[in-house]
Amino acid sequence: MEKDSQLSVMGGGLVGCLLSLYLARQGYSVDVYERRPDLRRAELAGGRSINLALSDRGWRALQNIGIAQDIKKVAIPMYRRVMHDLQGNLSYQPYGQEGQAIYSVSRNGLNQALLDLAEAQPNISLHFQQQVLDVEVATNKITLADVASGEQYQITPDVIFAADGAYSMVRLSLMKTDRFNYEQSYLNYGYKELTIPPGAEGAWQLEKNALHIWPRGQYMMIALPNLDGTFTCTLFFPFEGEPSFEALQTPGQVQAFFEKTFPDAAALMPDLTQEYFENPTGSLVTVKCFPWSHEGKILLVGDAAHAIVPFYGQGMNAGFEDCSVLSSLLEQHPGDWESIFKTFQEARKPNTDAIADLAVYNFIEMRDKVADPRFLLQKKIEAKITAQYPDSWLPLYSMVTFSPDLPYAEALANGRRQDEIMRHLMDHIQTEEDYSKPAVQAYLQNHLGK
Repeated sequence: MEKDSQLSVMGGGLVGCLLSLYLARQGYSVDVYERRPDLRRAELAGGRSINLALSDRGWRALQNIGIAQDIKKVAIPMYRRVMHDLQGNLSYQPYGQEGQAIYSVSRNGLNQALLDLAEAQPNISLHFQQQVLDVEVATNKITLADVASGEQYQITPDVIFAADGAYSMVRLSLMKTDRFNYEQSYLNYGYKELTIPPGAEGAWQLEKNALHIWPRGQYMMIALPNLDGTFTCTLFFPFEGEPSFEALQTPGQVQAFFEKTFPDAAALMPDLTQEYFENPTGSLVTVKCFPWSHEGKILLVGDAAHAIVPFYGQGMNAGFEDCSVLSSLLEQHPGDWESIFKTFQEARKPNTDAIADLAVYNFIEMRDKVADPRFLLQKKIEAKITAQYPDSWLPLYSMVTFSPDLPYAEALANGRRQDEIMRHLMDHIQTEEDYSKPAVQAYLQNHLGK
């Protein structure tokens, strides 16, 4: 197909917007259809905008298209985790080497910035409040409804890109095709968004350039900074049991629980009970499916292809990486959509499966292990190994977060190998000083020395 192909991107969220910018840069005309109203003009409902952690993979996708500097204006660097214990005492864990950071961005703020950039492109048309009702896979005919009027109509683009999220309507239509594999799994945890407002004169009430965690074994709360001095807090909490969303039924119960469990945070949350009951409880789903494409005419991207839980901060980054991988394939196989889509899904599927598994694993680490002195000691030992063997050892988190050229699947495999080494090593280590023991050094030389 030539560049006059009619391309439609279903979904005007983060991935849909970025993908449309990539396609437009390649010379295609793109129509973007979004079910929600225009975020930049609508009154936003609170409670659904888990802040996002933009890291190197996402930055690279933005840099490739020349918009990283625009986005940096709405991002705050976070250089370390700050853990808050039950008494409000703090401990610290850097994210990477000196100067490395992940960036806190508001989902809505980033989406609005990307919409502005898309709207400025003459070959991108944005259509809001247009809901996908059905996709006729054999013909590419999409039935849409105008949300405001209820009027239904049909379009038949040459190529459909489905960036319509974890509950994708396009994917639902593909599920009716032969040999389409689909798996979804929910954690028994939900999430609730809460807020720490600014202090005097708009100041941040916690350390600004950090991600804050209140790890409590079977559940946790996190907080990420915003440009306006607020922190967006997210409580990850069981749906049922004791304690749980089900168990906290009254404002008094919520207040008492927070004052006991997150005392330093509760003291900074004047609207706690109001927000707790007004904001919705979200669920946490992992979606794995295959194939992601159909006959070179339909492609699933982002959460529509591989929704993951947010505990590695990689959902958006993986979706953005989809866009940069797709873009390079467009350059290699111009107009050959079938080859592009087939190569894309075969390259991406093992990596998105890997990050999905890592995200669930990291939930256990964040809610439980980061408060464990042995775990914190292990992290310090890992930092020493990285310094001594920089070519042979990089912590798993750094591989995922700060190594944009390393596929997720390779990071996972390397991480498992390193876990095995650490398991043996930690048997010999009770303090940081034990790192110098001859037995420890001999073991490392044997496994990591060139």
